Amino acid sequence: MSQKHKRAETTPAPPTEPDPQTVAATDPTQELERVKAEAAENWDKFLRAAAELENYRKRVTREKEELARYSSERVVAALLPVLDNFDRALAAAEQHSTDNAALLDGLKQIQTQFRRTLEEFGLKEVIAHEGHPFDPNLHEAVGHVESAEHLEGQVIEQLQRGYKLADRLLRPARVIVSKGSPAPDIQSTESEIPE
Repeated sequence: MSQKHKRAETTPAPPTEPDPQTVAATDPTQELERVKAEAAENWDKFLRAAAELENYRKRVTREKEELARYSSERVVAALLPVLDNFDRALAAAEQHSTDNAALLDGLKQIQTQFRRTLEEFGLKEVIAHEGHPFDPNLHEAVGHVESAEHLEGQVIEQLQRGYKLADRLLRPARVIVSKGSPAPDIQSTESEIPE
């Protein structure tokens, strides 16, 4: 080997300034602080992701429950007119048929079974008895009549049954409401006064 070549190999490189990141990377205290900060940031991201996942699960569960309730609500609401017509047909058959007692009993059993099935889905009848106070949250007034027997605002007659599904009103009970006692006739009271 030539000496010229040996000198080139042994000549040291000129000194350079140290890179600040290299120094920081080699400083264990600063490296520890950087790792702690990164760990805290990752922990925060994890907690946010976990909270978002939990919120997503709750929202999906709530939406599934609402969908199930809405679909059963639509089915039950569609069956209410059938139930009304069945009730009317049975009432008419009871008035006009004395020959087919067995047939009437069978129809009553079918009606009871039909009502029980709807009740299993959460259907409840809205009660509107005569003399009970009118409740606009449950009843629909289709007429007002003067009545000496009923106070103002009391139900006189229920024309159509109302129904609730769970706690939601599907159809209000249609009722006739009392206006109260009729006003006394002024002319008849004046004629009774002695002169």
